[in-house]
Amino acid sequence: MTAQHHPTAPNDPLRVYAAHYPDVVRSGSLRDALQGESDRGGHGLTVELTPSPGWRHSAATVAAEGRSAMAHMALEVRSFSVDCWSGGIHMATGSTDDLSAVAGAMSTWLRASRVRDLVTEWPLMRTWELAEAHERGEAVPTRWRQLREATGRPQDSALHQLVEAAFAQPALRALSPGRSTYWLTFSRRAAPPICHDLPRVRPLRSGGYLIACADGRQQETNEAAEAVALIVAALPDDVRRRPEGP
Repeated sequence: MTAQHHPTAPNDPLRVYAAHYPDVVRSGSLRDALQGESDRGGHGLTVELTPSPGWRHSAATVAAEGRSAMAHMALEVRSFSVDCWSGGIHMATGSTDDLSAVAGAMSTWLRASRVRDLVTEWPLMRTWELAEAHERGEAVPTRWRQLREATGRPQDSALHQLVEAAFAQPALRALSPGRSTYWLTFSRRAAPPICHDLPRVRPLRSGGYLIACADGRQQETNEAAEAVALIVAALPDDVRRRPEGP
């Protein structure tokens, strides 16, 4: 079926979307079009504009009880992308050309369904292991396992040795590991806000490791085990005393 073009003024911000989104153009914005679909479907959503002025007409958000979802429109084809968040964690994503499905998926997500329930009810959505681990309270051990697997390649041997040495230390194993460019980082929690007051370490191209503390102090050492020992020694007291756990 050929899409019918809806006439738009030359300065209409939705003019570039007219060919693929006549329903949105008629409504005046994605926010208004999505609110209409929600009302017709009885989903009870309160659809808001996004904080970004550049997406005022082509994106929209919904939020409730620490959860949120955002939808936005692709430019070259009719495709609504949907991203679901909980507590600052990206939990699911998907795309469809059906705006009513967007409203339905957003409604399901805000009703406090688990992410697996969302993707089962709405096949347009997909999730991933770490998102489900966050729901189970197992994000830290999952992040450690994924990091150990990702750094086990021969070309990452120096980093792999560092990760394995860090994992062997209970004080570090209780923290959430991360990678920032070349750095191995640690945080008290896996969900935002991520901590930036803990020491970090990276392999050096010339060999050895560089440890950087939040106060600006830096140290170099040749061995992964020694680098990890220096990190543990530099941990704040509250981190060194905390028990191992998720």
